[in-house]
Amino acid sequence: MEIQILGTGCQKCEKLAEHAAQAASELQIDCTLEKITDINHIMAFGVMLTPALAIDGQVKVVGKVPSVEEIKNLLQP
Repeated sequence: MEIQILGTGCQKCEKLAEHAAQAASELQIDCTLEKITDINHIMAFGVMLTPALAIDGQVKVVGKVPSVEEIKNLLQP
């Protein structure tokens, strides 16, 4: 599983990365966490508002920092 944090590196983006890492750890999911900061790469996802969370290339959350519990719900099948 690949978790992608789409954002320019702002404080909210860092918080989203922390929450995503914690959620994956609590669920014991083997994943890679990638931070995408290039604006052109972010726009290629169709994202115009950051931070955003993508799982396996599919954008799940845009423009907010979801809680650890919300991310856990998105990670579970």
